[in-house]
Amino acid sequence: MKRSKKVKKSNNWKIKQNRDQFFKKSKILGYRSRASFKLIELNNKFRFLKKNTNLLDLGAFPGGWSQIASKFIKSGKILSIDLKKMEPIPNVDFLMSDIFDIKTKTKIIDYFNENIDVIISDMAADTTGNKALDSIRTNQLCSEVLNFSSKILKNKGVLVSKVFMGEDFIEVKNLAKSLFKDVNFFKPESSRDQSKETYLHCKILKTL
Repeated sequence: MKRSKKVKKSNNWKIKQNRDQFFKKSKILGYRSRASFKLIELNNKFRFLKKNTNLLDLGAFPGGWSQIASKFIKSGKILSIDLKKMEPIPNVDFLMSDIFDIKTKTKIIDYFNENIDVIISDMAADTTGNKALDSIRTNQLCSEVLNFSSKILKNKGVLVSKVFMGEDFIEVKNLAKSLFKDVNFFKPESSRDQSKETYLHCKILKTL
């Protein structure tokens, strides 16, 4: 009986994906995921991907955001990090590691050999089935990314990160505003209507 429910749930997910215009377009265009369109929309609004950008992609698997970033960045460096192994992308370096491990942070600093222009993160915590808990856990990740970014971004650097609208959203917002001068939120059209996700765009550290 349990197996039957899992199969039904999986089939329902596949049906929804097949009806999803962004999922279909991602397949046609050869994008690694529909999330690629989210980064395209975010960049169209905030214009943070440039030819010489040094960029760090956190929680990069399967590579949809890194793939798009590589189309803009030609002379800068791109480092993608995830616990899951990611298939290679031209002009993108990959590190399979826990981004919150101190050794990983050291490797990031050594790789760029200077502070970073842009950090992007589409990370979300593994789902538990409890939407409220999933939201809290994902926002905890966002808070970790905010604190980490404030230490390794250039003073005029940019952070783009997923965040969920939930009980602790205001805490993430306040943390962002304590670290950055310019803080905005934007929900791309390619983000599903039923999803509580939105995206945080921060720039210019308050150290200036």
